[in-house]
Amino acid sequence: MSNTAPTFQQDVSSIARKLERANSIILTTHKQCDGDGLGAILGLYHALKHTDKTVRVLLVDEIPAKYSFLDGEEYAEIFEGPHEPVKSTDMCLIFDTNDFRLVEPLWETLVKNCDEVLFVDHHPILSQGPLPTEGSYINTNAASTGEVAYYIIQEMGLPLDEASARALYTSIAFDTQLFRYVKSRPNSHLVAAELLKLEKNPEIIHKEIFSTYTVGKMKFLSEALGDIEYHFNEKVAVLHIRDGQLKNYSLDIDDSRDVIDMIMNITSVEAAALFREDAPGEFKMSLRSKGKAEVISIAEEFGGGGHRFAAGAPTRGNYQEIKNRVVELLIGQLKKTSPSESKDSHTSIN
Repeated sequence: MSNTAPTFQQDVSSIARKLERANSIILTTHKQCDGDGLGAILGLYHALKHTDKTVRVLLVDEIPAKYSFLDGEEYAEIFEGPHEPVKSTDMCLIFDTNDFRLVEPLWETLVKNCDEVLFVDHHPILSQGPLPTEGSYINTNAASTGEVAYYIIQEMGLPLDEASARALYTSIAFDTQLFRYVKSRPNSHLVAAELLKLEKNPEIIHKEIFSTYTVGKMKFLSEALGDIEYHFNEKVAVLHIRDGQLKNYSLDIDDSRDVIDMIMNITSVEAAALFREDAPGEFKMSLRSKGKAEVISIAEEFGGGGHRFAAGAPTRGNYQEIKNRVVELLIGQLKKTSPSESKDSHTSIN
């Protein structure tokens, strides 16, 4: 990566013009894809199929089962599974991240074979990590990358069909948590209203994303949520999902994603950390805040990133040491916003 700071496009039309000129395109998102990135690239894929361009969806790893209603398996190839070789391609767009580390091991192949690799994202650019490629489009005002994909489609004058609308609506519904987090802007609602002219059964999407708990998942949640630790007068909550705990209930990694959002529903909790242990000493850390504690800087300290109040990072080491450091940093952030509380609050780090 160059030491020279790249410039980032301020107008979505720049991406649209590049797509119009490209004859061959690859669309992808970060590994362990979620509803936002997957919905955005599938929505754009279906729209681009109305052109004479060669368009390919190539994901790092498998699509979580909960998104089977999007029929992504019909259109997506998996880099870590059987796939056609990546040959010379005009352009690659990477949605829902601006950190190439989250696209490994696909990243090197894309850079080698694509004339231009650009990020299309709504996360802040990292202050302690790699910069996006020159010409990438980063819009932190967008509540989801599905919104950005919609604007690209509109800018290109492409028609929307039912498949595009379903995928884009999934992206928006997922990342806004059914419009709970819209960044104080009407855009998400306005775009959704247009998409619902084609998507006639949004209840199916809501159910598939948020209401598909199995008996195994409920047993897992009962076990996991009973182990929440509280700190700083119950303003900070921590949960450790242990290695093998998901497999014990025949669950996959995606089943852990909504746990931290459940924790944030606790009225006293202002910030939370979830540590999912994927292998002994290897963790995926997720951080959330209700707005008093800024968490992206904490994630960046561990090599991650995200949004100001919702971030994450992969990390390795001793769990107790990592947890203690994160709790210390979360409490420090809360004390900045409520200095008077810090004099009276009891802090306990186990």
